[in-house]
Amino acid sequence: MSDAPARPNILLLTADQWRGDCLSVLGHACVRTPNIDALAAAGTLFARHYAGAAPCSPARASLYTGLYQMNHRVCRNGSPLDDRFDNLARLARRAGYDPTLFGYTDVSLDPRRLAPGDPHLTTYEQVLPGFSVRELLPEHEKPWLSWLRARSHADTTSRDIHAPGTKGVVSRQAPLYSAEETQTAYLTDSFLRWRSEQEAPWFAHLSFLRPHPPFVVPAPYNTMFEPGDGPPFARAASAAAEAELHPFAAWQIAQNRQSGFVHGAEGLVRDWSEEEIATLRAVYYGMIAEVDAQIGRIVAALKAAGEWDRTLVVFCSDHGEMAGDHWLFGKGGFFEASYHIPLLIRDPAEAGGHIVRRFTSAADIMPTLAERLGESPLGHQDGRSLRPFLKGRTPANWREAAFWEFDFRDIAEGTAEAHFGLPSHRCNLAALRDEHFKYVHFAGLPPLLFDLSRDPQERENRAEDPAYATVRLRHAEALAALRAAHPDQTLADTVLTEAGPVTRRGGW
Repeated sequence: MSDAPARPNILLLTADQWRGDCLSVLGHACVRTPNIDALAAAGTLFARHYAGAAPCSPARASLYTGLYQMNHRVCRNGSPLDDRFDNLARLARRAGYDPTLFGYTDVSLDPRRLAPGDPHLTTYEQVLPGFSVRELLPEHEKPWLSWLRARSHADTTSRDIHAPGTKGVVSRQAPLYSAEETQTAYLTDSFLRWRSEQEAPWFAHLSFLRPHPPFVVPAPYNTMFEPGDGPPFARAASAAAEAELHPFAAWQIAQNRQSGFVHGAEGLVRDWSEEEIATLRAVYYGMIAEVDAQIGRIVAALKAAGEWDRTLVVFCSDHGEMAGDHWLFGKGGFFEASYHIPLLIRDPAEAGGHIVRRFTSAADIMPTLAERLGESPLGHQDGRSLRPFLKGRTPANWREAAFWEFDFRDIAEGTAEAHFGLPSHRCNLAALRDEHFKYVHFAGLPPLLFDLSRDPQERENRAEDPAYATVRLRHAEALAALRAAHPDQTLADTVLTEAGPVTRRGGW
């Protein structure tokens, strides 16, 4: 442990769509993440960390605000984030930093604060209020593509560069760009240049796209893993059998399109062969290894510059990736693989070396950094500070379950609403996952109950089994109690008295 300053450098690293089990420090069957493992040895690894929602925008809203989806109300990509909420960037700015972004935040700005013709109204890929931007990398990737053109890839004018060989075909073939020219390397280079310019404590958010699709990665990572490497898939014998689990599972399989995962592909994921699915998972593992290597570059550069003992590092993902489990790719729904994500925090002021196996949430990161920086969030927080865990202690009355939400409404097209015959506000689910069971409550569809002790692959719905009636009731009541305890308390914690306003933030 070193003597860290009161205001350390803050490095928030996010890798998009990284499953929580894909760390060698947690004993994955084939993935090797030596640089993240080294960070975990120097810090605290949270082995049961969960996203608050999916996909990207809802998940990041929980990460950036410390709120559950039931409060921040970012339901889908494109749902605006209410400008009244505090967030990590604004908190850092109050603490004296100029928080700077490398990558993206996938935030839709509050349209009530914008003029009718503002171009920001046409995209969800805006920047979280409070951040300065050094390197923006939206989904079209044009800044990276122009950088590639300046590096002897003169014909690189579109994202077709992600389609090695025959466009739309599943393969482990390497793209034309090298390991030194990936989007991850591009953002890492930009951050390292910026860091060398800083003369005061800094706050940087590196938001890496990978291992988000399309599934393609340069050598040597493209062939680092073989199809079939890793644990067995968690799934039924066929996609058709999987669809029998629940009406939502059937709909999700029917909506899961290949084009979201292989550039130029057509058709449904369920049409891929088992070999193709296994090949894509192997490429996904290689993409994880590529990000891990770039994180190693960052750590080495910080150490070489004498910054390491002054830098607090948070590494996490926004949400997970199905990677072929349950005959699905992507994220969303209710399965474990979509929401279990990595989290490690390395604070130079703490000894480190801890592995925490209590349930933690993306909503915990905002209050954790707030406490570390000596700043109070402006308003309600659903998460709790993780700092006691960094010191090797478990906070009193810590949660006994993970909680996440998924809103599958389709405001623009009404696809889900028409399929299920439901209004938009009933197209949602909430999951409560404890040590032994997972209960999934739908606002407009039948519930699910999994006995994880006997069915860790989540293949048998016990919600209608009379033998589990007491378990179902107990978990339904626990979910209702959680929701009742977490509505926005911003003004509920204040009362006007003869002496003026009195505020008492809810304790634990």
